[in-house]
Amino acid sequence: MQYTISRQDSYSRGLLILRTLFGSIYIGIPHYFLLFFVSIWGLILQFLAFWAVLFTGTYPRGWFDYQLNLFRWNTRVSASLGNFRDEYPAFGLSATQPGVEVDIEYPEKLSRGLLILRLLFGFIYVWIPHGVCLIFRGIASAVVMFIAWWVQLFTAKYPERMFEFNIGTYRWAFRVNAYSNFMTDSYPRFSGKP
Repeated sequence: MQYTISRQDSYSRGLLILRTLFGSIYIGIPHYFLLFFVSIWGLILQFLAFWAVLFTGTYPRGWFDYQLNLFRWNTRVSASLGNFRDEYPAFGLSATQPGVEVDIEYPEKLSRGLLILRLLFGFIYVWIPHGVCLIFRGIASAVVMFIAWWVQLFTAKYPERMFEFNIGTYRWAFRVNAYSNFMTDSYPRFSGKP
């Protein structure tokens, strides 16, 4: 799995202030409006993919690519709203953005046993332990983001260690979501490291 958002050498202070004041209007509303409808189809495909994996042991390639592109679109929006990238996020499932890379290797075969285990006990062995850790990590990330915002405002730089910590939080959550969506059999690590 790859989840990379590249740190820029310098950031625009004007765009930082614009995103802070109006980002939810000019980035959030149009993207999340469209993502809402695109995600409905994603949920339907996730439901159907469960049955496909259960009976065939494979995740249909087109459905897998759709879900992966949905992750990519969400990541582009998060990268902009989180002040990780200055570029306006591209619209669409097939769009790309410099500095934002999300990829999951397509699995030729998936375990039916793990699929049933995730369905019946995923809440206990995935969501509770990872969720608790991610709640505390998310609180720490919010504090770090607040401090990084001020550093960006005054220096036009995002401190590297703060950047890596915050991207690590997003990366960890991405791994948990990919596992929960039956896109991989690899149990997510308790880490935000690549």
